Amino acid sequence: MAKENQKFVELENKEWLESLEDVFRSQGPERVRDLLSRLHEQARKYGIQIRQTGTTPYVNTIPADQQPPYPGRREIERRIKNVIRWNAMAMVVRANREESGIGGHISTYASAATLFEVGFNHFFRAPNAEQEGDIVCFQSHASPGIYARAFLEGRLSGFDLENFRRKLKPERGLPSYPHPRLMPNFWQFPTVSMGLSPIMAIYQARFNRYLEDRALKEPSDQKIWVFLGDGEMDEPESLGAISLAGRDKLDNFIFVINCNLQRLGGPVRGNGKIIQELETVFAGAGWNVIKVIWGSDWDPLLEKDKDGLLAKRMEEVPDGQFQKYAVCRGEYIRKDFFGKDPRLLEMVKNYSDEQLERMRRGGHDPVKVYAAYKAAMEHKGSPTVILAQTIKGYGLGEAGEGRNVTHQQKKLNEQELLEFRNRFGIPVPDGEAQEAPFYKPMDD
Repeated sequence: MAKENQKFVELENKEWLESLEDVFRSQGPERVRDLLSRLHEQARKYGIQIRQTGTTPYVNTIPADQQPPYPGRREIERRIKNVIRWNAMAMVVRANREESGIGGHISTYASAATLFEVGFNHFFRAPNAEQEGDIVCFQSHASPGIYARAFLEGRLSGFDLENFRRKLKPERGLPSYPHPRLMPNFWQFPTVSMGLSPIMAIYQARFNRYLEDRALKEPSDQKIWVFLGDGEMDEPESLGAISLAGRDKLDNFIFVINCNLQRLGGPVRGNGKIIQELETVFAGAGWNVIKVIWGSDWDPLLEKDKDGLLAKRMEEVPDGQFQKYAVCRGEYIRKDFFGKDPRLLEMVKNYSDEQLERMRRGGHDPVKVYAAYKAAMEHKGSPTVILAQTIKGYGLGEAGEGRNVTHQQKKLNEQELLEFRNRFGIPVPDGEAQEAPFYKPMDD
């Protein structure tokens, strides 16, 4: 395109976008969809083939101005979550000090803590006289966090946590992963990171609907929640039945995929974008897709992004580079991410390097997660998948946050334990922190 025409093109683009905004504000989203469909059809008549990508822009599905108010007391919820983080970490560290090589996972729950806690605090329903309760299939590698929460609730003891992964010993410790046969009053379904829970949950949801349709079971609003990892989605069973779920319009279950961008020893899609890839797959199978990519820290910048420059930059940066940002200083993020265009640099001119480092991903923001869960609960007519971006090993700092080794991290040294304690405000004295003691606040 000739440079002399560039200003005219930009002006014309601006007029079209302003016209579309006017239609949206005066006539609503359905009219916008109708207009876009008509334009697409007219372009086809001209012989113009428009490729349907199957993806939406690399931003949150729910805009900030459409988020519902958060109903909880966020400070109390945050303190509870931090204690659970500490105890989950302590379980694995202590188990591996006692018996080197026994295994366990710190980093998965570290990335998924907010996803679970928002569910526990506001959405998961237990059975009672009025309802049969929800079914929750937990991401298996996150089991230390679920055990740590049960310890805080008084359902498990310090002795139980002390014997994590020692289920064959006489004292019968906690199993590594969700195991209903060994713990029938605790776990609902067996889940492992091999794609079993997604296909199992889909057929459970279908069977529940089958029973309701034949009057063998009272209709209910029961939901089946399935928590998965993005690396797990490469297992054939993970995606093997999603078309069935879309075809049968199974709106009685929800997938929550923890997109921390890392698998066992490296990136899930180093040169690609796993969230965009999964959106294409699920949307093509008829699912409702909700993306939770950016935390509230990004909202003011996206509000300023009138020309779509920031959204474009978010789209073009591959996952491998976003992983690098998780371990880099703000100076590097400013130069590499925002420095590609002087207009982007202008947007963050009043941000310190420390602020750029602390800008959260969406899966670590309770407000964003709550909005997604509420929308999923209210959606009718198709299954829902929530794609939440997080950082693997969130909170581990130099010990493994966002690093390729984090999945295998089993031990923390004294300095790393102190840093973890300080970051999450756990009231454990310096002299005791190196022992990674389990912490439980006073009942009052």
